[in-house]
Amino acid sequence: MVALLSTCGAISSLAAAPAEANTIRAVMHSGLRVLDPITTTAHITRDHGYMIWDTLLGMDDKFQPQPQMADWAVSDDGMTYTFTLRDGLTWHDGGQVTAKDVVASFKRWAARDGGGQMLMDHVASVEATDPATMTLTLSSPFAYVLELMAKPSSVPLFVMPERIASKSPDETLTVEDQIGSGPFKFVADEYDPGNRVVYEKFEDYVPRDEAASWTAGGKVVNVDRVEWINMSDAQTALNALNSGEIDFLENPSTDLLPVLQANPELTIDKINELGNQTIGRFNFLYPPFDNPEIRRAALLAMNQTDVLASLIGNPEFYTPCDSMYGCQTPLATDAGAPDSLATGGGTEAAKKMLADAGYDGTPIVMMQPTDAPTVSPQPVIAAQLLRQAGFTVDLQPMDWQTLVTRRASQQPPSEGGWNMFFTNWYIPEVWNPLVNPMLNGRGKDGGWFGWPDDAELESMRNEFAKATSDEDRKAIAERIQQHAFEQVTYLPLGEYSVPAAWNNDLSGILHSPVPVFWNITKSE
Repeated sequence: MVALLSTCGAISSLAAAPAEANTIRAVMHSGLRVLDPITTTAHITRDHGYMIWDTLLGMDDKFQPQPQMADWAVSDDGMTYTFTLRDGLTWHDGGQVTAKDVVASFKRWAARDGGGQMLMDHVASVEATDPATMTLTLSSPFAYVLELMAKPSSVPLFVMPERIASKSPDETLTVEDQIGSGPFKFVADEYDPGNRVVYEKFEDYVPRDEAASWTAGGKVVNVDRVEWINMSDAQTALNALNSGEIDFLENPSTDLLPVLQANPELTIDKINELGNQTIGRFNFLYPPFDNPEIRRAALLAMNQTDVLASLIGNPEFYTPCDSMYGCQTPLATDAGAPDSLATGGGTEAAKKMLADAGYDGTPIVMMQPTDAPTVSPQPVIAAQLLRQAGFTVDLQPMDWQTLVTRRASQQPPSEGGWNMFFTNWYIPEVWNPLVNPMLNGRGKDGGWFGWPDDAELESMRNEFAKATSDEDRKAIAERIQQHAFEQVTYLPLGEYSVPAAWNNDLSGILHSPVPVFWNITKSE
């Protein structure tokens, strides 16, 4: 039933023999083309970042910040944070990591990350006070300093050499810039953009002593190499895993899971236990979605169940959810969500709202990736729902990496820009208003792709950042979500959680919102 990959001739870079005992061969959810985890929120680029760069702080499975590259101390008045680098931190190309590297990395991160931007509004200074110490001094109280610096996504605070981190956050890092101090080294001469990326164990990396938990604790590498091999066809990837030509499959198709589950030599398990939120995002800069009434009509046209059924298929792995923060998090709420969002029924109301708003048939340029199963179905279903409500939709196919690049364009849709795209977030990326990239109202000069300019939203986020009690935070988060649904800042389209699959030769795979390759042992 299952053919060997080599007989298919699909991936010439794989040998017919099983992978070596000291090498993990993995098929991730996408190929890797963009190498700068500060200039994009693409998950594959973030995952690449965790391979080669370390982070100042980590976050454990209780959502708590933990020391990683540095320990910290906070002054009694909560206005000064002192971070002290631990011993043994060295760069892949030689030399010691210093506080100047950390300061440059912090500033580049804070210029692009939504939470980091907000933090900088409250920062008086950040400086290297000695070779091993970074001191951050606040100008006004801010309660989420450590949480933002430790968060695993969407833009983590990766520490890079000063010469690299000093580059403009608008300038994308190159192959030559892939130098870190993390547990793996990037193998530049084996990099095939979009198809293959190779990492080698960094022999001089010194792990922390604590047990690994999410992105915190000891990053102990037990293999010599990790190879990411892109296979956009689900059946090809399944064949490769079943035949032993790859070891790990991050996102198997749910339709094919029974085939994998029937193989006793494979383990099927959810690594990211909180799951994902799938979303639609508008471009606020151009018609028709510069009009909030037209955005509201689009919201009424949506049906989470239809989108999730197309994306995942098996209802065992998806759940409609009205909360922008995820339905299993402390801030979960249905405030502001239309009754029709979960299961549909809003088409007629959407038609009327669209007509009342004076929609003139302006085509919606909707980007549709065709090579990534986790983001390919959503635009097809959304286009159908919008057309039923009276929208004109121009569905434009492209590969995912083209979409990731194009969504950064602020040009008009007729000149290479766009009106709408879809993507997914891990729940720990959206679980509060500060980390959720879509709840950023800073517009063209600081907002996430789509660029809503919303001073009221920013004011409420600042209020959330200053709140000190869980009760106050929850109340503010509800008001923020109510406002975000009124303005239709984005379309939350439900949650899903799909298990990964791997060969039983692998052990020690961590449950984490980020697929990581430390702590894993591969048996002979």
